[in-house]
Amino acid sequence: MKRTIIDASQLELNDRVVAIKRVSKTVKGGRTMRFSALVVVGDGNGHVGVGLGKAGEVPEAIRKGKEAAVKNLVEIPVDENKSIPHDFIGKFGSSSVLLKRAPEGTGIIAGGPARAVVELAGIRNIRTKSLGSNNKTNVVLATLAGLTSLKTPEEFAKLRGKSVEEILA
Repeated sequence: MKRTIIDASQLELNDRVVAIKRVSKTVKGGRTMRFSALVVVGDGNGHVGVGLGKAGEVPEAIRKGKEAAVKNLVEIPVDENKSIPHDFIGKFGSSSVLLKRAPEGTGIIAGGPARAVVELAGIRNIRTKSLGSNNKTNVVLATLAGLTSLKTPEEFAKLRGKSVEEILA
């Protein structure tokens, strides 16, 4: 997965809480309850990030998750019809997410966790299918892994030492 550091200060980021879980730790005096929040942030223009925050209260967990997501922003290649350049399967843990490019007018066909990532990344036409584990955290991370692994036709042409026209032909 390629990671490029993106300055989030000049981006207008939207955030979406994908999951809030109550987690407990058993100690000598009983159980201590905390909250875990999975947050996705994006500018709707090819930048998206995912973060996990844990705290004693839900709003604090969401705030921490948002901060972590902003730190992990990555850039996603988006083609001219607001889709992805090519099909790909993103994997994380036992979750796999199939990402298929789609023509203009298709819209976003995706389940909840994957939908949050592709919407905030600025992709408007895509088909996805979650395969394997349906753990929300792993599905989100698999989607992000798949999107960051995508390459533009220009990158493929440069790798092979050919022109973009030869690659697309």
